[in-house]
Amino acid sequence: MITTEGALDIVALGEAMVEFNQSRSTSPDAFLRGFGGDTSNMAVAAARLARGIASPLAVGYVTRVGDDAFGRLLLDLWRSEGVDTRGVAIDAQAATGVYFVTHGEAGHEFSYLRAGSAASRMHPDTLPHEMLRATRLLHVSGISLAISASACDAVLHAIGTAREGNAIVSFDPNLRLKLWPLPRARAVIRETMRACDVFLPSLDEARTLSGLERPEAIVDWAHAHGARIVALKCGTQGVWVSDAQSCRQVVGHVVGAVDATGAGDCFDGAFCVRLLAGDDPYAAARYANAAAALATTGFGAVAPLPDHAAVQALLQR
Repeated sequence: MITTEGALDIVALGEAMVEFNQSRSTSPDAFLRGFGGDTSNMAVAAARLARGIASPLAVGYVTRVGDDAFGRLLLDLWRSEGVDTRGVAIDAQAATGVYFVTHGEAGHEFSYLRAGSAASRMHPDTLPHEMLRATRLLHVSGISLAISASACDAVLHAIGTAREGNAIVSFDPNLRLKLWPLPRARAVIRETMRACDVFLPSLDEARTLSGLERPEAIVDWAHAHGARIVALKCGTQGVWVSDAQSCRQVVGHVVGAVDATGAGDCFDGAFCVRLLAGDDPYAAARYANAAAALATTGFGAVAPLPDHAAVQALLQR
């Protein structure tokens, strides 16, 4: 494992998985191996982008992986991307989760093998408390809240621990109704929103959670539930950003999109990097929009995540 001396600037906590994505260029029975897991994608995106700024940021990840080949592949990924793994525990009693992506006329279909996975066995007692207390920003997601009761407890405990050190908390609800019923999702996500500073939903899931349609109304709803900064992701339509003083739409970018699997996670990583670099929320959103657009130009969740130079080039164009 790699380590970084001292405190980390960004720590993401959640579930990482190995991805098998159906090939479009060869046989439909062939699958290309990749990596996924929303918070892992966010950490990798943040680490790639942070290397290009004037004062590089240290990024770490907190999770559990199995003592198996897939767990070792994930550790190799984080090692190669410069993501600190001091918070990664190896669980000899459970497997690393995997998922399959197939493509059809209706778009992507995801099939998950994650029940009882190592990540679902996260627990408050097993967290790296000092790492969480020392970080500048903690990022969590609704998927981590949903995969098990103990993982939900771990996320909420991690937020409280990071708060002890005055960390910023960013939260992407990443609503997946196959993981939990909507009434429970609404209750837990709303409670988590009260403890977060930065709320990063997509428009569709925010509509489902809030029962509202208009982006401006959804932003007001998020602020009313405790979020200090809201970035409402609207795909090709860009993002609505609010700091509770003003709400603006930041337009998206036209690119040759082929696969949006990790775009939202990439936005999260880019947005958090730019906030810590000193940008206001609107400048951070302009940068994150460009990063997320570039993340759609290749297949898989991790491979097309851009670096800082690529984002700057798109912004200049």
